Amino acid sequence: MRKAMVIPYFWVELTCRTKYPSGQPKVDLLEAEMSEYFEIAYAAVAKRLCFFTGTGFSKALSDGSIPGWQELLENICDTHITKKGFKETLFPENSTNPLSLEEAAQVINIELARTGKNIHDAIAEHIAVIESADDTPHTSKFLSENDFRVVTTNYDKLLETVAGEDCQTLTPGLPIPRSNSRVKTFHVHGSIDVPDRMVVTSDDYFHFMNSDSYFSRKLSTVLHENTVVILGYSLGDANLKAILSDYKGFVQSHRVSNSIFLVSRGPVDQTIIDYYSNCYGIRVIDETEVEEFFQLLNGTLSEAKSCVESSQVNIKKVLYSTHEFTDKFLRVESSFYEIVSSIGAVGASLDDTEVVEAFGKIVDAKRKLTREDGAWSQYVHLATWLTYLGTLVDVPGTSMEEAYLKAVQYSMEHSTKKQRLGYSWHAYGVWESRWNSISAPNRNMIANFIEKHSGDGDALRIVSKD
Repeated sequence: MRKAMVIPYFWVELTCRTKYPSGQPKVDLLEAEMSEYFEIAYAAVAKRLCFFTGTGFSKALSDGSIPGWQELLENICDTHITKKGFKETLFPENSTNPLSLEEAAQVINIELARTGKNIHDAIAEHIAVIESADDTPHTSKFLSENDFRVVTTNYDKLLETVAGEDCQTLTPGLPIPRSNSRVKTFHVHGSIDVPDRMVVTSDDYFHFMNSDSYFSRKLSTVLHENTVVILGYSLGDANLKAILSDYKGFVQSHRVSNSIFLVSRGPVDQTIIDYYSNCYGIRVIDETEVEEFFQLLNGTLSEAKSCVESSQVNIKKVLYSTHEFTDKFLRVESSFYEIVSSIGAVGASLDDTEVVEAFGKIVDAKRKLTREDGAWSQYVHLATWLTYLGTLVDVPGTSMEEAYLKAVQYSMEHSTKKQRLGYSWHAYGVWESRWNSISAPNRNMIANFIEKHSGDGDALRIVSKD
């Protein structure tokens, strides 16, 4: 994701009034990148947002003071084990570790037992003294002011400290609170509150993965009922993949618009993005630090708050009655993100007959808006909507396929890489920048259709990017 400043949605109209000498509006392509943040903000306002946090998130909250998993085990060895060469055997400097980290933890625990110690207490003592940093204002603002749920494999309680009042900790070994709270944090691997219940060693992991506990059942419920944002994990993390395997089947069978996002600090290769999109329904927001993510999210909350209640009433009228969205509403770019979010909020599926029919009418109406005088921004919106829809659901084989492909062809054939009178080069910029964010099945479908039905050079240039 391109680094950029926060641009709230209500800036769209002002931006579109700024003209280039040729007459086309100056539309910042960041508007095409903010759809995911609106979706997440909408879920937060609707109290249907869950963060799934790993070590990287605690590192961000503590300015790097929280150690990584291997670093933590090495610290335990340095502090508590005097046996010569012990640490080097488990964690050799110049070769691959002979054991997995949970197996190494099991070996360390066996060695600690010789002196009457155990790894759970040692880890809890090491982590408990680490405090949150003061340089995360955007993260702290969101955590302390909004309703959300957290599923974490971290043992520390830094998030609860930053979130402040009305925050409940749920961890194995403690009674389950029966009252409501603004924030609930589910420590599925245990926490420093009850060290002996923390999932640390290979034996602990075996019992966790094969138990039907309150926390394993609650984990499944929370992931299914909320928009999920993964913070502080790498895509290759074994814990992450194991926990998401059940969620994958749910998304594919229900075609829900509730989504799962992974925020990555570094760039993620397109091949990896495609794999995790197809296998787990994950959409990746890459090259984004935790603090930057919350800065962008905070900048979108106001727009989401202004529409969340009315949008759910309106989408029911459109889907299950004879109502249609007005042109005035559809002229605004964020209206489509509002529609998609409200569909998930009312429990509808993206593949429901009513939803598909509504999408067809909406895209049709947007196409007509592009034909109005001076409607350059509408071409950009249409391109943005179509690319966004292409990230949400695999279109091939659904009843929306024909309408979607015709709209894509229309949008691409009215876009241009070079500045040509009567064509939108900003819409071309949207297709070019967001082409790889579209799911692989949708890209293949679009490419085959354009190559067969269009002779437009710019359209063919876009679909040949793979």
